[in-house]
Amino acid sequence: MTSSYFNPSLGSLPLPVSGANIKTVIENLSNALRERQILHIKDTNLRISAVLVPVFLKKGQYHLLFIQRTERVKYHKGQISFPGGAYEKNDGLILNTALREAEEEIGLIPKDVQILGELDDVLTATSNYIISPFVGLILYPYDFRPDKWETEELLEIPIADLQDKTCFSEGVTEYNGVEVETYFYRHGERSIWGATAKILKQFLEIYSITSVP
Repeated sequence: MTSSYFNPSLGSLPLPVSGANIKTVIENLSNALRERQILHIKDTNLRISAVLVPVFLKKGQYHLLFIQRTERVKYHKGQISFPGGAYEKNDGLILNTALREAEEEIGLIPKDVQILGELDDVLTATSNYIISPFVGLILYPYDFRPDKWETEELLEIPIADLQDKTCFSEGVTEYNGVEVETYFYRHGERSIWGATAKILKQFLEIYSITSVP
């Protein structure tokens, strides 16, 4: 299994050309993701997984797509996360894990995803997973077909809302006798935390630097 992935040119999906620098934002983001040094975590005692960080344009603003997990799933019940799951041998590339899981969980067909790049691996605090996050541009509107067993709801959140400093907080929690740094993002009555918040923080830091006001 390898962590390499195929990063096609930005010609695969139609980028918007109207609006103030809307197209440039995605081009800059893709360049920044491809040029950065990626931190990969190697630990044979942990399980390998991947998620897709879906980016899309809606009403002139870029959004992120999250899922709220059901109470029926084995891990992270009821939490807000990005679509994704555990690596399977047939996946080959770890990128394929993220794409396969996104198709299973929300009905997003892999060919409809333009991979922009990869973020650093993160660890889950409770379920012993290494998560490899991949950022992908998707079309909108889209005929999503959520799997009712795994996905309670799809959440479309403007990136600008998540960049608001008032929605972010951090703290330290204890797990198995070890202090763990924890991030929280509030959006309305919802809270994004855990590994998803770590991934989100990474993404927002890169997006904020590369986006054009």
